[in-house]
Amino acid sequence: MSVADSFPSSPVVLVTGGAKRLGRAFCLAFANAGWHIICHYNHSKTEALQTQQMVQALGQQCHLVQLDLNLCDAHEQLLNTCHGQALGLPQCIVNNASVFEEDSAETSSAAHLQSHFQINTVLPLMLANGLAKRLDASAKTNASVIHVLDQKVHNLNPDYFSYTVSKLALERSVALQAQALAPKVRVCGLSPGLSFLSGPQTQANFDQAARINLLQRPIDTNDIARTAVFIAENQGLSGTTIQVDNGQHLVPLSRDVMFTITPPSP
Repeated sequence: MSVADSFPSSPVVLVTGGAKRLGRAFCLAFANAGWHIICHYNHSKTEALQTQQMVQALGQQCHLVQLDLNLCDAHEQLLNTCHGQALGLPQCIVNNASVFEEDSAETSSAAHLQSHFQINTVLPLMLANGLAKRLDASAKTNASVIHVLDQKVHNLNPDYFSYTVSKLALERSVALQAQALAPKVRVCGLSPGLSFLSGPQTQANFDQAARINLLQRPIDTNDIARTAVFIAENQGLSGTTIQVDNGQHLVPLSRDVMFTITPPSP
């Protein structure tokens, strides 16, 4: 039996950082669409258990996998764990886990850049490569990988320097990796806009910043999550990025959106 034959009859999605926030939204959207879930988490065990219960209440299976993605072989450990579970190898991977820490070009360090690149760039790319390696070239699996990006990569400003550079590298890799892994694995990007409180942001700041987009309203995280399901189920999509940000990327700002409301302390 080939590795590709290990796909279960119902599709399975692996969501990294799936315990809370947008990761949880991805898990629930896929569950609502009839997918079983492998929810990765690191420290958020309580939230992961809550997500598991919510998925199961929708009638789908949800397996939890705890792993520190900073490990150099994290992608191998994660895929091996998935493959060894009852659900088997995921048909889709949503690379949602990320590091988002404030810095600037002047304050960034090599260590800070490397920590962002490991989680935000290296791990997603290696998971996609690892999935392709495990698939039979002749099998029609409709396997897909979704790299979760950020509207910032389409609307540059210098804040969150290390984060932005790491996401830019991942965004530039979408088409390249789609070419490299075809026809076994489709690779797409998904760029959400501001969806949750981020970094030092206050609720009052978020409430204002969330309306700085063409539609002048907060982004519905369910729209972002449902778009991931659309990408996973649409076999005609590969090498492209879909932006779900209420047009935020078309509103140029000289600073990160949160700093246009409340500038950072000097």
